[in-house]
Amino acid sequence: MPNIYFPNLDLSFNINPIAFNILGLPIYWYGLIITSGIILGTLLCAHLAKKEHLSPDLIYDFIIIDIVFAILGARIYYVAFKWDYYKENIGQIFNLRQGGIAIYGAIIASIIVAFVYTRIKKINLLQFGDIWACGLLLGQAIGRYGNFFNMEAFGDYTDSFLAMRILKEDAAHSLTPTILENLVIEDGLTYIQVHPTFFYESTWNIILLIILLIYYKYKKVHGEIFFLYIAGYGLGRLWIEGLRTDQLIIPMINIPISQVVAVMSILIGIIGFLIIRIQNSKKLFG
Repeated sequence: MPNIYFPNLDLSFNINPIAFNILGLPIYWYGLIITSGIILGTLLCAHLAKKEHLSPDLIYDFIIIDIVFAILGARIYYVAFKWDYYKENIGQIFNLRQGGIAIYGAIIASIIVAFVYTRIKKINLLQFGDIWACGLLLGQAIGRYGNFFNMEAFGDYTDSFLAMRILKEDAAHSLTPTILENLVIEDGLTYIQVHPTFFYESTWNIILLIILLIYYKYKKVHGEIFFLYIAGYGLGRLWIEGLRTDQLIIPMINIPISQVVAVMSILIGIIGFLIIRIQNSKKLFG
């Protein structure tokens, strides 16, 4: 029997999170998929940079600097909101091979690095942001499949057309009472049945990427693509995060941090887009 399958789609998979071993060290699919997303996203950025009459070398130099800070930011963000676990398991803070990074932490860190980098290189920050927004979306769309191979970041119980079943013993994080009340037993094996939120977010990112690439040639001012990305990604994440069972919770108020950041992203994206468009109109007609 498979350890993951989609009963309504007649799709089944036998997934091993470990892709292979090198000198006894396990190499996880998660890391390979994240790396693939970074590479392909960077190549898309280099292609867009040429269209913006910028050297692709600016992209390659940036990614070399940014990748360290992005991973660090993503890990710090994740650990900070899982501190109850990590304060008792300090050594696990540095164990990234099995997952445990938060994309919003990477985005925040990357924006800071981009601000400094563009000041040093004397290039337009918003123009740079337009380029990287598209690369980020591609990388995020690919990277979410790392969650699939880790059998993590899924939603609560569902009986929808896209319902995904995972072998209970392989599920990567704590299960809700609703999930446990709706276990599925087949051939003596126990499965959970949940929302495939990795697929929802990846699909949303691909749709948003297509929209932004189509809009790209119609943009009137630098920053439009970046702010549309911020708002669009936040909109999708606000919905998807509400389905997930592994939410990072703000202590004391018990609210998912990613939903708070998503709302802020939507507002920043909309307001930022309107401001730069209004400023551009004033320049044209003022």
